[in-house]
Order: sequence, then C-alpha cells, then structure tokens
Amino acid sequence: MRQTVCRRAAAGLAASLSLLLPTALPAGAEPPSGEIVLDGATSAEGIAAGEGKTFYAGELTTGDIFRGDISKDTATRFIDAPAGRAAAGMKADTCHHLLFVAGAATGKAFVYNTDTGKPVADFDLAAGFINDVTLTSEGAWFTNSAAAELYFLPVGEHGELGKVKTLKLHGPAADFKEGFNLNGIAESEDGKVLIVAHTANGALYTVNPKNGKSAEIRGAKVPFVDGVLVRGDNVWAVQNQLNQITRLDLSADLSSAVVRNTIKSDAFNIPTTVALFGEDTLAAVNAQFNQPPSPFEVVLVPAWK
Repeated sequence: MRQTVCRRAAAGLAASLSLLLPTALPAGAEPPSGEIVLDGATSAEGIAAGEGKTFYAGELTTGDIFRGDISKDTATRFIDAPAGRAAAGMKADTCHHLLFVAGAATGKAFVYNTDTGKPVADFDLAAGFINDVTLTSEGAWFTNSAAAELYFLPVGEHGELGKVKTLKLHGPAADFKEGFNLNGIAESEDGKVLIVAHTANGALYTVNPKNGKSAEIRGAKVPFVDGVLVRGDNVWAVQNQLNQITRLDLSADLSSAVVRNTIKSDAFNIPTTVALFGEDTLAAVNAQFNQPPSPFEVVLVPAWK
C-alpha cells in the first residue's frame, strides 16, 4: 500500500527512492499508541496515510471520509459524500492532493480533492465489490472481490485522470470461491509487481501488471487476510477475524515469505486495512463487522512489535 510518487518532477531521482512516505517520527521517539475515535461514524473499513501525520478513514456504508491526525485522539468528518456512495479501501496521492476510494458494492471508484474535500470524478469499474486500491507511479489499481480481475486508472503528470482499463487475471490469484476473493493490494518495492490478498484462500499472490499472470507467494498462509501493506521486503497482512496483523519477510524474487511476527492489540475489533506512518507506527481501522454498535476507531500499534 504505497503512495504515488511525484514522478515527473522527480524524474532525475533514483527509482528506488521512497514514494512520499509520511513524515518520520523524531529520532528516539516512541511510536504513538492507542485509539482514535471516528466521531459520528456508523461504519468503517478503509484508511490511508496523507501528508505528515494526517490520515483519512472511510465510512463504508455512506462513503463519507473522516480526517484525523495520529497524534490526536479524534477525527472529524471531512467529506460528506453524495448519496449512494460507499468507501472501502483508499489511498492518498499527496503529489496531486487526491484521494482514491474503492466503492465497495457500488462497483465504482471515487476520487476526491484532499484540499477541499470535493468530488473530482467517479468511474464505473464493474459489478461486484470494489474492495481496495493501491497507487503506483503510473496510476491507481483496484481489486474486485467478486471477479478475477483488476482495474487500472491512469494518473497523469499533473493529476489528470485517464480511462480505466481492465486486467484479467490468470493463475492462482484468479481462483474464485463463494464469499470474498481478491481483497487487499499493494505494489512491490521495485514497482514491477503487484501483490494481492485473496481472502477465501488465505493467501498472497504476485501479479504481473502487464499480462495478469499470477503466482503464489509460498509460506504466506494468512487466513482471513484483508488489507496488505508493503515496504521493502516486508509485508503486513491484516487478518480481520483473527484480530491481528502478521508481518512477513519476502524473498528477493517475491516467490516466498517467512512470518516474522504477529501484531495484536486488545483494541482490535475486526481490523481491515492499515497504513504506515514514519517507520514505526501502524494505523489500523476497526470495521467491527457483525458486532453490536459502538464507536468506530483507528488503532495505533508499533509496526515492529
């Protein structure tokens, strides 16, 4: 789950530079921990890191977007989405001040301006459940939990949005079962490969973004996997019903992975997606699926615990 790079302005920089990571914590500082209430939310699902310590979190059933700061204990409603929208996974493009939102059962992708909160565009992707999104140096990729395909929305040099293209998947990632299939999505560190989570299979797969060919990441057994986050050779996989986040170490060729540790918190209540702040702090949003109504929260935990 990485943010898009100011690619044309930074054309002279090495391709391996980080893609606009949020501001790191001061040296020696303890990572923040605790819960941040999404004040007034009636559902939740996605979270995205913005500039500095800013985060965005979505209200699944209404499509409204909350904005908060990981150093504070509350977040406020920032975007009052038009009726009929929904918000699942999301990513913030800090170069172009855009927020890309997977539209869940609407079958759409929504784009908002992070300065004004106003809608920029929406796109019809496909019937099903548009579950998550990742940003690459060329645009945004969306998953569909009810179809073995991905959707690519090009993003130009100045933030102009192109025409959506559909990528049919082949191989194990195209396996289709009852329930949720493709879910979280991220880009590999070198930008050449996509990594997708498959909830029904409890597995992670690599996908070639040019031809849709996929391969299993051996050793990545992650039941109830939901959102995924990749930094370097690390992948954090959120396992919603297990109330945990598993960190795995990827092999250099991405063909296999080894579990390094499992991150748990008493505050987790069906976490679904996660964002990274600096090098030390994870922010996961509690979706509370099939739970009694209670305040929805973002939970902060150490990334390396």
